Amino acid sequence: MTPPPSTAAAGWFRALFPFLRWWPQVGRDTLRADLLAGLTGAIIVLPQGVAFATLAGLPPQYGLYTAIVPAIIAALFGSSWHLVSGPTNAISIVVFATMSQLALPGSEEYVRLVLTLTLLVGTLQLAMGFSRMGALVNFISHTVVVGFTAGAALLIIGSQAKHFFGIEFPSSASFLETVEHLVLHFDELNPYVTAVGLATLATAVVTRRLNPRFPYMILAIVVGSLFATVLNAYFGSGNTEIATVGALPLAPLALSAPDLSLDAIRKSLPIALAVTILGLTEAVSIARAIAVKSGQRIDGNQEFIGQGLSNIAGSFFSAYASSGSFNRSGVNYEAGARTPLAAIAAALFLMPIIVLVAPLAVHLPYAVMAAVLFVVGWGLIDVHHIRAILRTSRQETAVLLVTFGAALFAELEFAIYAGVLLSLLLYLTRTSRPLVVDVKPDPTPGSYHFTADSGLPDCPQLKMLRVNGSLFFGAADHVQGVLHQIDEVNPQQKHVLVVATGINFVDMSGAEMLVQEARRRRGLGGGLYFYRMKDAVRELLARGNYLREIGEENLFPVRTRAITVVYPTLDSEICRTCRARIFRECHERLPNGEPVQPA
Repeated sequence: MTPPPSTAAAGWFRALFPFLRWWPQVGRDTLRADLLAGLTGAIIVLPQGVAFATLAGLPPQYGLYTAIVPAIIAALFGSSWHLVSGPTNAISIVVFATMSQLALPGSEEYVRLVLTLTLLVGTLQLAMGFSRMGALVNFISHTVVVGFTAGAALLIIGSQAKHFFGIEFPSSASFLETVEHLVLHFDELNPYVTAVGLATLATAVVTRRLNPRFPYMILAIVVGSLFATVLNAYFGSGNTEIATVGALPLAPLALSAPDLSLDAIRKSLPIALAVTILGLTEAVSIARAIAVKSGQRIDGNQEFIGQGLSNIAGSFFSAYASSGSFNRSGVNYEAGARTPLAAIAAALFLMPIIVLVAPLAVHLPYAVMAAVLFVVGWGLIDVHHIRAILRTSRQETAVLLVTFGAALFAELEFAIYAGVLLSLLLYLTRTSRPLVVDVKPDPTPGSYHFTADSGLPDCPQLKMLRVNGSLFFGAADHVQGVLHQIDEVNPQQKHVLVVATGINFVDMSGAEMLVQEARRRRGLGGGLYFYRMKDAVRELLARGNYLREIGEENLFPVRTRAITVVYPTLDSEICRTCRARIFRECHERLPNGEPVQPA
């Protein structure tokens, strides 16, 4: 039924402006929750933006720029209600590693090339979204998301260990190296720094347990900062050595212009392809990881479009390539965000905070931020689903462990590829060996069906099987092997009837196999027959002229008695001495029409 023009126009308008779907749900309660979550997110992104920009080889303020405009656009045009976009650790590392080979980090040329890269990344992401390639994220299974999330959560905790304990770590230390370094140098921890972290952590955990709706993260940050101030006043900052974020640069929003010369595009395009895939993988994976907890359904195509538009807009507002942030998205959800307005509020709060509150960041200890991120990281580990996976399936457990291990010990983005690849390999392994079950006619009077639990013996001449699975290139050899094995077990079973209700799809390899088997059976003096073949399978066989080779008369539709047609083709001499007699016809006459003599 065609929808009315007004309804169709409204649907198209909502697809073009997805924020119209959630905007009507904004009310007094959601607004309060979103504003509190946004304020928390703005505080969290302050030190992160500066750190990530420095990591990317850019001036500090560019990290703050990246947390404003891209975050707003991604929230308005994406599909996730909790994803927060902006600067990320992984993309910052990739930008520095690749772009530093083209220009001196921090130079004007470097900044222009990075802005060009951002524009190209956004354009590619937008094109993928409009091409409806978001369906690719459907190959990221729930188990992959759970493993990826758990690995990323431990990486978040590991990355903050140096700030929580006040121990110097190698800058490029892996998770294992971080744990090893912590164990070997535990005696070097700074008790004052650790005390601040523990006070913050205890405040967050206790407050959350007593009143989950209270903005416990903000309270924890305030308590931790005040506790650090007291320690500094009592013992002296020279003795405590409690490091703080420090005064941030006053960075009002600034316009920018990417370098659109052919030379700049040529240099940046190969890098843009890699950053595009990484950014989309991060954003969609994080959105789906949060959606597991929130119960929301993620539209991959819309998420691609949102990320593309955010990077295109960001390139004109001094932002480098952005994506979804695990830290800030986790904080956003844990802080009680109800709609994407929380991410927008965080970006809007950040602008006055930079000007008004940035000088106060000199009193914000890194240990406080580390403790907050400890809480966030631990909250991202889905213990319930991990236990369920470990109990339920060995194959899913393998996917979980591989994804988790890759996230923890290899590259974070590689974990998604590893998990998806293993999931597909296991799926292909399962589907390449479809279940082939022996069946017999249902003995119930008047029944047309075949059943696997009739208790009847085999017919000496006619083998009946049900194939549960599609016949594609990966499964054709297995099914053909089963059909050939019939001859080895009982050479007299020259006729085979396949109950095809479980065959949903046949490709050319499967069709060729069926034709070969039909020819082989005819050469043996028998035949290959099908009962209840699905219309889609039959149409494919007909289009490719495979049906002509198999024989259209050998296909029996639903509610027809296939045995009545096949029985006259059997060998009467074998039937004369047969004691199985599992068919109704066996008790009435021989295949040649002679009456059956009483035993």
